[in-house]
Amino acid sequence: MGGGAAVAAGRLNRALRQAGVESKLLVQDRKGQESGVYAAGGGVFYAYKAFARFAWERLMFLPHERDASVRFAFSPANTGMDISRHPLVQEADVIHIHWINQGFLSLNSLNKLLNCGKPVVWTQHDMWTFTGGCHYAGECTAYKTGCAFCPFLKRPGKHDLSSRVFAGKQKIYSEKRLSVVACSAWLRDLAKKSALLHGKDYCNIPNPIDTEFYMPRNANEARDRLSLPRGKRLLLFGAANVNDPRKGMRYLMEALDLLARQYPNLKEEVELVVFGKMQEDTSRLLPFKTHMLNFISNPETLVDLYSAADVYVLPSLQDNLPNTVMEALACGTPVVAFGIGGVPEMVKHKEMGYLADKGDANSLAAGIYDTLLQADRLSYRARARQKVLDKYAEAHVAQQYIDLYKTLLR
Repeated sequence: MGGGAAVAAGRLNRALRQAGVESKLLVQDRKGQESGVYAAGGGVFYAYKAFARFAWERLMFLPHERDASVRFAFSPANTGMDISRHPLVQEADVIHIHWINQGFLSLNSLNKLLNCGKPVVWTQHDMWTFTGGCHYAGECTAYKTGCAFCPFLKRPGKHDLSSRVFAGKQKIYSEKRLSVVACSAWLRDLAKKSALLHGKDYCNIPNPIDTEFYMPRNANEARDRLSLPRGKRLLLFGAANVNDPRKGMRYLMEALDLLARQYPNLKEEVELVVFGKMQEDTSRLLPFKTHMLNFISNPETLVDLYSAADVYVLPSLQDNLPNTVMEALACGTPVVAFGIGGVPEMVKHKEMGYLADKGDANSLAAGIYDTLLQADRLSYRARARQKVLDKYAEAHVAQQYIDLYKTLLR
């Protein structure tokens, strides 16, 4: 498993099992040997077919994409495997869907799954469920009436790929009972306004996190393990793909340039730590000394990173309920972010971080300066940690899902 949705699904599976639910997570590609997680198939031939499905979905989209920047921002779900007859699906009382894209399930195989005659819960980790193929629609609101003239496509039109995917979903969802769970109130409200999911059953349940693992550690000891300097103010930024335009790296760069020009002495006091996939030459454009840590898959290292940092910054332009924000808060690290998506539900302005105006580098710079250098850091840290304990702890989230399952089974 990989990606934010996979991480969230794995965490929920663990939380449910700890709460006594016989939860089993069926995935396309199993990594590790965690109990309760099962691959949909095995062997070299299965792995080859899984890769072929992924490649075919991307190749089919290639002639349609506007440019390379949107290559993974749109999923046509034109190919996938049929899991409706899989033993785990057959024995399940409730089917709970998290993520179907990148060659796992096609619209046709999704239709077969929804026709199994079992209650279906679908947790939304982005907007794909109710759009014509994009995972985040940006400023486009076509999903409210019917997708067409898609800005992600090379030749947008009335009957373009987004229109065809939208029509396919409409046919599948029609007259199907579907319980939609949105991780954030922001996403729930968008889904309610959509033409595809209007009138379905909704609830808002956040993703869980293990607060016994993601918790504050000694900052200096964490820095020593990571070879990061003591005595500096560390600003942390990370994403699976830092170069994704939606993640807002350009606004962080602008904000740091503003801070460097306005407060030249900060260059001696502040350093930046970046983790995730990133173009090598980008770091040379940053005005502060930068520690590049590349992609990090080890959770122990992540907890050290959050504990070592003074502030975590998230300049994303659109996001649901970011795992990185939840992880940072759980480790007692204040968060500076644009007030977008589900982030305002996680971060209380000037109490555990700072919510900047969307797409405003000046506002982001002000938030970084205020949180990094002027705020009561001990108070911010305590409130950040308490927010996670109150709202995102595993037992609390698992119980909400258990209540939903019981309602559906009745």
